[in-house]
Amino acid sequence: MVAAKLPSGQKDWTQRVEEICRQRGLQITPIRRQVLEILARAKAPLGAYAVIDQLSRAQAKAVAPPTAYRALEFLVENGFVFKIASTNAFAPCDHVGHDHHGMLLICNRCGRTDEIESPRVDELLAETTARVGFRPRRHIIEIEGLCGACGEAVSDVAPPPHAHG
Repeated sequence: MVAAKLPSGQKDWTQRVEEICRQRGLQITPIRRQVLEILARAKAPLGAYAVIDQLSRAQAKAVAPPTAYRALEFLVENGFVFKIASTNAFAPCDHVGHDHHGMLLICNRCGRTDEIESPRVDELLAETTARVGFRPRRHIIEIEGLCGACGEAVSDVAPPPHAHG
């Protein structure tokens, strides 16, 4: 899961986001900071309503959904968090502060989500879209399957594919 593997730890990640906001003249409101911290602590990507629930508990009062959605939208638009379209969930970006043009590897078993990049895939997509006159603003490719740990766990308990009983 992205949050658990943040390279420099959740506190360093949130500080890096705040530093980039200062450099760009962007405002980190208390709500945005709380959403950052919630996502950084999460063991797997979170849906908006899970974020709203945690915000409401932290503030000891109900937080209106539009408030959380605006904070999440700000974080996605500025390259701090990515949205997983297939699950409508959000997670911290490993490559903070840049446009997301990567691929998300999503484990169907444990929910782990890893962000990877491939200049070669980016080039192929650019060539292919240009050939048909399409101008992409951004792209994120979602690939579902099993992470390494889950793949090993399944192969440890699953019978060989050609075994007949």
